Amino acid sequence: MQGIKEIFLYREMIISLVRKDLRGRYKGSVLGFLWTFINPLLQLAVYTLVFSVIMRSDIDQFYMFLFVALIPWIFFASCLTTGSFCIIGETSLVSKIYFPREVVPIAYVTSSFVNMLYCFVVVLAMVVVTGRPVNIVAWMFLPIIMLVEYVMALGVALLASSITVYFRDLQHILGIVAMAWQFLTPVIYPLSMVPEEIQPVFLLNPMTPVIIAYRDILYYGVIPQMSTMLHATGFGIVIVVVGWIVFGQLKRRFAEEL
Repeated sequence: MQGIKEIFLYREMIISLVRKDLRGRYKGSVLGFLWTFINPLLQLAVYTLVFSVIMRSDIDQFYMFLFVALIPWIFFASCLTTGSFCIIGETSLVSKIYFPREVVPIAYVTSSFVNMLYCFVVVLAMVVVTGRPVNIVAWMFLPIIMLVEYVMALGVALLASSITVYFRDLQHILGIVAMAWQFLTPVIYPLSMVPEEIQPVFLLNPMTPVIIAYRDILYYGVIPQMSTMLHATGFGIVIVVVGWIVFGQLKRRFAEEL
């Protein structure tokens, strides 16, 4: 609790780092912040071409089936891979100034989360435009699953960023891990396609209930099952607690290692 109180005292620093990261994402580009919306639209165009014309799927509007899960996955994968470098990327700050080191991964995950929220403007618009079922009650669960994913992503970023300070090769390994993790998560296929005998293994994947909840809300237009929400919440709490503890142990020697 003392650590949480201290981080709250540094909330202005977190806000400053979030602004810095958001401004720096497309710094120097002609279209600048518009790329936040252009990127998901271009991805949607590609998936529409591939899965509606070339590799036709039996799933109705497969491009939307994929799109509503892909945006949350990109956020999580970014926190796992790029987030692992956030402490090293702020070497001058970490090695010279005292502040709770947790501020850095919190700021990175928050800026990535804000970017995902902007992308969801496109997602929600496409859900309406393409005629997917719109269930206002189901949409009320969207902030909850977003918060759960934020907590989960923060735990992963805390773990990855703290370990990477001591083991720099981890940031390269995590790129492969993220790719494998995506194929082991029902992002491009429904969980029903997984053989029943190994479905329990897939349910051990923390991102499985998160993706299922997003898809239930945005693609099927139904309220996520309570078991799915509890499953995702439980994973989120465990991961962030483990990440917080590991980060707290390893941060003591950050300045020396950097």
